[in-house]
Amino acid sequence: LHGACGRTSQPLRAASSPNGRAKNYASRLPGADINKGVTAVNIAFLAHDKKKELMVQFCTAYKSVLMKHNLFATATTGRLIADNTGLPITLLLSHKQGGHQQINARIAYNEIDLVLLFTDPNTTDPWDDSQMIETIRHCDRHNVPIATNLASAEMFIMGLQRGDLDWREMLHTKTRF
Repeated sequence: LHGACGRTSQPLRAASSPNGRAKNYASRLPGADINKGVTAVNIAFLAHDKKKELMVQFCTAYKSVLMKHNLFATATTGRLIADNTGLPITLLLSHKQGGHQQINARIAYNEIDLVLLFTDPNTTDPWDDSQMIETIRHCDRHNVPIATNLASAEMFIMGLQRGDLDWREMLHTKTRF
């Protein structure tokens, strides 16, 4: 991992509370452009339990890049990222409560531009496997880049820094139903 510069912490932001209503803990709204001249993209983070620490290390290393974008994650992964990096992140439901489905729905509605899904290839839980495959299929179906390991995630982040994912912006301007 490459080192990243630090920034003051911003508050945590949750997408929904137990009653299903949205709660915002940060003034930055999803889709808002934080830095002038930088196209903010929406990035989703998901990680198997054994890969959560790697995800935190990744986010720490690339904090200076990630802070320019809108971040979404399932509950536990998002809390770990926010607590350890200070990055503002929109928390979705936990994996077991439907967080994967929430991310899949956002992919289908063109609200996610990049998915970082750190998987454990040694998992034996068929339910976890089916959830991952469903997310990968959603990304394939809707042409959303997805990284399932550290090497591909670093490639996407480097590309994001260069502006290689700016083409996703024109998809956001499409007329929606």
